[in-house]
Amino acid sequence: MQTISLSLTHTQLSAQAVFKETEKQQEMAFLLADTYNLDNCPPSAAFFGMIGCSSALVFANLGAAYGTAKSGVGVASMGVMRPEMVMKSIVPVVMAGVLGIYGLIIAVIIATSVEGPDKYSAFKGYAHLAAGLAVGLSGLAAGMAIGIVGDSGVRATAQQPKLFVGMILILIFAEALGLYGLIVGLILQTRASNVSVSCKAT
Repeated sequence: MQTISLSLTHTQLSAQAVFKETEKQQEMAFLLADTYNLDNCPPSAAFFGMIGCSSALVFANLGAAYGTAKSGVGVASMGVMRPEMVMKSIVPVVMAGVLGIYGLIIAVIIATSVEGPDKYSAFKGYAHLAAGLAVGLSGLAAGMAIGIVGDSGVRATAQQPKLFVGMILILIFAEALGLYGLIVGLILQTRASNVSVSCKAT
């Protein structure tokens, strides 16, 4: 009986502690609602902004890494047969590396734009998420295209040098995909900066 009473007492104390903690959380929620407009500026807005920042860099770097690795394999294989053409065939590797710079640019811009809950609205968070995904996924697609074309192109160029100009044109159009994402990302970032939303409670 003593063991049962001790366990009941422990359960009651735990329940009281949980109840007090819940009351504190409710008081903090009411205080936050009185201070900030949670409809315009929810605490989750910064989460979306940070996800946009990381998405821009991670996906763009994935595309750059794939393009560099895939093209590098082709360059290495071609260099065994035609070592004098290695430097000429390094173009796909350079173009793939530029995609990572696109993601870095948008990631830095978004990271410096994310602010505290008193200034950072849901509109800005969603705009930054869209900007990051636009740049990141465009860079990923461009990197895959550059890697596949670069690998096959440098191997073919080693056997037929006249294909070099055609390969460069294909690579330029593949690189343009990442550039399109960068342009849209910059527009979304500018739009987010120009729109003013009040976060103060009325």
